[in-house]
Amino acid sequence: ASLAFWGVSIATLVAYALLLAGILAAIGSWTSPGIYQKALASREIRHSLMLSVASCGLATLLSLWVATPTAYVLSRKNFRGKALVEILLDLPVVMPPLVMGLGLLLLFQTMPGRWVETSLGWRFTYTPAGVVLAQFAVACAFAIRSLRATFDEIPERTEQVARTLGASDGQVFARVVMPAAKRGLFHAAAVAWARSLGEFGPILVFAGATRMKTEVMPTTVFLELSIGNLETAAAVSVLLLLAAAVVLLALRWLDGREARRS
Repeated sequence: ASLAFWGVSIATLVAYALLLAGILAAIGSWTSPGIYQKALASREIRHSLMLSVASCGLATLLSLWVATPTAYVLSRKNFRGKALVEILLDLPVVMPPLVMGLGLLLLFQTMPGRWVETSLGWRFTYTPAGVVLAQFAVACAFAIRSLRATFDEIPERTEQVARTLGASDGQVFARVVMPAAKRGLFHAAAVAWARSLGEFGPILVFAGATRMKTEVMPTTVFLELSIGNLETAAAVSVLLLLAAAVVLLALRWLDGREARRS
């Protein structure tokens, strides 16, 4: 019985691994060095690449700026309605991407949204700023979940000791909590950046896919597919996969380094 159990488990693992390997091989089979050169020679794709890097960086910084205090409050404080707040903050994780994009689009059709874009002059709909906002709206939820787990693992006793020594709450957070959460911050940043890089649905609906304006790498894949250019779509997909692989390798290296220290 034990042999049968492990046989089925290993067969399941192999089957899924082969499926993923087949997908990667299929994408790679449509590319060649010449296709990459042609893709990178395109002004539109270079703009898409640069906008992706810039927007993902901004979305990640915004996510950490919002997620860090939010996750700390959720980890340390109990208050009425906390469960509802947690459900609300987790919604972007499970919400269909197109629904998120539609929600953002409709939000800026309301009076407060129109006031932001007209009176304040902060244009988001179908602009590069909208790309960052769409990425942030989703990535921040993942950063909060990651940092919440980090703060939950940090013993509160060290914070209490620092307070008894006269440190304020702000000093405790800056000098005790944040150094202990350094690894978790890196994880949250990596998750937020990778999530931002792969975001498609909200960007397409809210910011559009206008070439040389709001086009990022996932929308480049969509646009190239829409005109039947499978080779370029595959080449850009490989670049996205390589970026994701770099993030995974960095996280594994960090985990291994921490494991060796412990």
